[in-house]
Amino acid sequence: MTSLSDIYLDSSDCNYIKGISTNMTYFFATDLDEEELDYVLENGIRKFGNFFFINNCSNCLRCIPIRVLVDHFIITKEWKRVIKKNSDIKIKIKELCFREEIFDIYKDHKSRFDKNDEIIDGNNYNEDIENFKESFFFKSCPSLQVEYYLGEELIAVDFLDKSNNGLNSVYFIFKTKYSKRGLGNYSVIKEIEYAKSIGLKYYYLGYYIKENPRMEYKDKFKPNEKMDWSSGLWK
Repeated sequence: MTSLSDIYLDSSDCNYIKGISTNMTYFFATDLDEEELDYVLENGIRKFGNFFFINNCSNCLRCIPIRVLVDHFIITKEWKRVIKKNSDIKIKIKELCFREEIFDIYKDHKSRFDKNDEIIDGNNYNEDIENFKESFFFKSCPSLQVEYYLGEELIAVDFLDKSNNGLNSVYFIFKTKYSKRGLGNYSVIKEIEYAKSIGLKYYYLGYYIKENPRMEYKDKFKPNEKMDWSSGLWK
C-alpha cells in the first residue's frame, strides 16, 4: 500500500458493546488507490481519515462487516415510503471540502446521543473542529461527500470512499429537526443507486452488530453479505 505506516495493537473498552473489552489492530495510511482500498474493505477494515482499524476480538466476533449487493438491491415497501417522503430532496456529489455549516450539522447530529454514550460506530463524538477535519476531510484514499438539500438548505452529508468495486459509507450526519424523514435510510438507498449507475458491485455499511440497536437497520438492506471472520469469506 502507498505510504503505509507501522501496524499497532490496542486493548480498550469496546466502542460498540458496553461492558466488554476489545482488541484493535490499526495503522495509518495515505494515498491508497482504488485497488488498495478494495483490499482494505474486503478484509473488514474500517477507517476515519488516515486512521484504519480492525476489531480482532477472538472471544467475541460480533462486529460483522456487511455490504449490499448493488445489482440485486430490493426496493421494499418500506423503502418506497422513505423515497416518497424525501422526494423533495436534491442531492449533490462533491469532492471532500470542509465548510463550517457541515461541522454545525455534525454537532447537531451528535446531540442525539446520550453524553455518557458518545462512541457510536467507532466514532468518538467530540466537538473539536480539527479532530472533525482529520476524521472526515483527510483524503487517505479516493473519497467524496454527498450533500442532501431541502430547497437551498443543506440538511445532511454523507462521507464516502470509492474503490474499484464499491462505495464505502464512512459516516452520515443530518440535522436533527429532520429526524422523522428517515434520512439515514434514504441516503443508503440513493447511494446504492449511485453505485449501480457507475458500475460498482458493493455498498459497504461498516460493521453490523445484532446486539446494538443502532445498527439493526443495516441488515434491512438486502440482499447483503456478511464477512465471516474465521474464514475471511463473505457469505
